[in-house]
Amino acid sequence: MQQGTPSRTAHEAATHRAAHQLLEHGRVHGDPLALRILCEDPETIAQEARAHPRRRELRLFIAARQRFAEDTLVGAVERGVRQLVVLGAGLDTFAYRNPHAELSVFEVDHPATQAWKRERLARANIVIPPSLRFAPTDFERQTLAEGLSRAGFDASVPTFFTWLGVVVYLTDEATWSTLRFIASVPAGSHVVFDYSNPPAALPPADAASLTEAAARMAASGEPWINYLDTPPLLQRLRTIGYDAFDDLGAKQIVARYLPGHPPPASDLGPHFVHAAQRRT
Repeated sequence: MQQGTPSRTAHEAATHRAAHQLLEHGRVHGDPLALRILCEDPETIAQEARAHPRRRELRLFIAARQRFAEDTLVGAVERGVRQLVVLGAGLDTFAYRNPHAELSVFEVDHPATQAWKRERLARANIVIPPSLRFAPTDFERQTLAEGLSRAGFDASVPTFFTWLGVVVYLTDEATWSTLRFIASVPAGSHVVFDYSNPPAALPPADAASLTEAAARMAASGEPWINYLDTPPLLQRLRTIGYDAFDDLGAKQIVARYLPGHPPPASDLGPHFVHAAQRRT
């Protein structure tokens, strides 16, 4: 992301979520606000998506990722979670359709991206609910803990973090700094995030597809720089304080959320993770 401008990645992810409502009718994840928040012509969105059929895989992955996060959150709220932190919120719409009356939501993002979002919320007449607090955070100048504290985050309350479509853009140091912070929440925490195995570990066709997508993002100025191997990742999560995991590989993602879709050659590639401290 360029300084002072909203994230192009946030816009692209939101466009995929909107296109999923138009072309697949929200079959994987229904989001009645996905189109409204973009403030763009639906037919133009649909035509652009149809003109690039190879992007359908990414569109369905993004829909499944959101479904996994929101389904997992339901169980966490039932076990006592009372705060949700959406890291890298972009144009995420959960806070504006939050069905959990007891759940406070914090949206963390770069100030420029958050200002851009608030403009779209106003244009779309989407009401900002009292349960939502914005936490604009410039990580070049402040920490996540500082940004959340200023927004009223309460570390004594069990908390669920969603961190979608972010890890691949971060350094290893930034990734683990964030995961350590989440693990340090005294009341107990959950985190859902996604990652990808390195292209070199994938079957040739999958590696080529991933490399092509990565090249497109690099050309947009937001390159993918962080790939993770699954066994070392899970072991390191244990080391920093998580003791329960749900790691879905490519085959499991397709089986759970995309029935009838051709199964991947292996479980390598994209992954969804739910890591938790069993204190809640």
